[in-house]
Amino acid sequence: MSDKAVITCSLNGVLTDPKQHHVPVTPEEMAREAKAAFDAGATVMHIHLRQQAPNMGHLPTWDLTVSREVQQAIREACPGVIINHTTGTVGPRFEGALACVRETKPEMAACNAGSLNYLKVKADNSWAWPPMMFDNPVEKVQQFLDVMKEAGTIPEFECFDVGIVRCVGMYRQTGMYSGPLEYNFVMGVASGMPADPELLPILLKLKAPDAHWQVTAIGRAEIWPLHQRCAELGGHLRTGLEDTFYQPDGTKVTSNGQLIETMAKLARQAGREIASPTEARQIFGLLH
Repeated sequence: MSDKAVITCSLNGVLTDPKQHHVPVTPEEMAREAKAAFDAGATVMHIHLRQQAPNMGHLPTWDLTVSREVQQAIREACPGVIINHTTGTVGPRFEGALACVRETKPEMAACNAGSLNYLKVKADNSWAWPPMMFDNPVEKVQQFLDVMKEAGTIPEFECFDVGIVRCVGMYRQTGMYSGPLEYNFVMGVASGMPADPELLPILLKLKAPDAHWQVTAIGRAEIWPLHQRCAELGGHLRTGLEDTFYQPDGTKVTSNGQLIETMAKLARQAGREIASPTEARQIFGLLH
């Protein structure tokens, strides 16, 4: 099934304001958006959790009840779907993220594989937000890997820069991790790797030869040539309202399903068929 493309839908992201954009927040909204993406070809749903009523939607939460309810609603709407749970945290306290993986046991979870100065500059040359460190030291990575092993969850190693790609191999080399490798090349963050298709061959040289890989492309219409090149080179595919609001022609979408439809078309243009839920589980070696 080497030609099969697994499509992940990044349903909502960490801070995107539902008052400004059509991001789902409640379990019911998450399930509805997941169903639209699932029907369009996505078999993996990458989820973030948002505060529920009365503080609806804008801020993240690690509430176990919210995690369970969101996952249950998505699974009921999308038979056979694979859940990929966020774990991204900033700062020394990340017990909530660990607990969500330990207690709910998603099939997959993000494992941010290295630290990054998370920066962006506005048109007036001022910071878009106060400069911050997305801190993922080795000790933190190890704690997430240990909990994922305990839960039977496959880590998806999030790589925001070239050096972080190389670190993943070191985690296997030193025995920190010994399971199947899944790289996610995150491209388009202003202080990370650019959304440049010409960078992909270099990243493929640096990843472990036996590893699966995909691209997360952050941006507007300019990200779609990167997705096309990813499909042509054999990578798995991801898009959703966490990553972009825009189609290749620049029009703004109102649903994850619209983005997944476009992604499936790109895959087929590259001669790839879309993996079913059963096929995706076989590709990633998921046993449950």
